Amino acid sequence: MADQPAATENGQNGNGDIRLGSYIKGLVMIAVLVGVGYAVKGLGIADGFDQGWIDANIKDQGIWGYGMFFAIGAVLTAVGLPRQIISFLAGYAFGVVEGTAMGVLATAGGCLLTFGYARFLGRDLVRAKWPRMVAKVDGFLGASPFLMTLLIRLLPVGNNALTNLAAGVTDVRMLSFVAGSTLGYIPQTLVFALAGKGVKVEAETRILLGVALFVASGLLGVYLYRKVRKARAAHKAGAAA
Repeated sequence: MADQPAATENGQNGNGDIRLGSYIKGLVMIAVLVGVGYAVKGLGIADGFDQGWIDANIKDQGIWGYGMFFAIGAVLTAVGLPRQIISFLAGYAFGVVEGTAMGVLATAGGCLLTFGYARFLGRDLVRAKWPRMVAKVDGFLGASPFLMTLLIRLLPVGNNALTNLAAGVTDVRMLSFVAGSTLGYIPQTLVFALAGKGVKVEAETRILLGVALFVASGLLGVYLYRKVRKARAAHKAGAAA
């Protein structure tokens, strides 16, 4: 009897076929994502997570309120709720300083959940079915994962949850991605925490401060992008020589 072809790391066997286990994990990943999405929408969980709910369940609840906000915020951002909403509500519930910290922690928790979910359930199937797409994401993040992730988070583009899912199926280290994301979340989180708290300054001043922080984070992102691009060009030139 002929030997069975050995399975490779990306979930394929020696003939290039995807292992059944990879299919099952990928299908489970898709089914859970769809199920959670419908549950959040059908039960009105995201709609109910508003200022009234914060007043009743989070404010003045001590450590329980902090823990509840972190857990719910992490889960909701993991399934696609915009992180700006979490940041606004964090500012409303805890004030500017603590609200910024809680908003960043909750969003980083959601990042970790989504990244880990993609890494451990859907990675084999996605890499086997769309190797070129994964290679492109790997190429973008791989040279400097922390710096490039920081760049993505500073620039006001892209979808947070989809970015986490895409990174999860690459070879990027989880620690580098989550750390870069956490640092990059801070500027926008501060802007929305300020708005949520309704800081007692003139409306024009508050708007200008928010715009300044937003523009500053974007300019920093552009600077980092150019720096990384130059470093890559120099590396390619050196390799060609």
